[in-house]
Amino acid sequence: MTGQERTRALRILGIDPGLRTTGFGVIEQSGSKLRYITSGCVRSGAGELAARLKTILEGLGEVIAANRPQEVAIEKVFVNVNPQSTLALGQARGSAICAAVIAGLPVAEYTALQVKQAVVGKGHAKKEQVQHMVKRLLALPGDPSPDAADALACAICHAHGGRLGNVLTKNFRVKKGRLV
Repeated sequence: MTGQERTRALRILGIDPGLRTTGFGVIEQSGSKLRYITSGCVRSGAGELAARLKTILEGLGEVIAANRPQEVAIEKVFVNVNPQSTLALGQARGSAICAAVIAGLPVAEYTALQVKQAVVGKGHAKKEQVQHMVKRLLALPGDPSPDAADALACAICHAHGGRLGNVLTKNFRVKKGRLV
């Protein structure tokens, strides 16, 4: 591997899916260094479900076209007490994944626990802790919004070795927490 190959920057889009507000964050990884590119939210508001899902799909499509990420990291859906909320979140997540797949990008998935562990060091960290660590890790002048911070945290998780885990689990089975 040449020096140029080792320092080639990898652009990662992190997504925190939500039906009303979907957070996104783009970072660039060059070796062990992370650089903030952009972040924000796609707001679908209220209204008909199909129109809201289209807003998420098109909004993330615009983010992808403008920032040209090479990989996408998205937070997995957690099962909620309210099954309707879980279903709606799953549909928003599906729209976000479709935006990445339409652009031909590989998608990695992480649980909230994995993301918080990678960014804060403990899996049950509060949103404010995630915001603070994202701000520090990316040397931001201020705290990003909670949804954008979660998306950036997902991208950071991916940059900090998440890809290795996804490659390993594609080539092996996981049984009782072990690769076989």
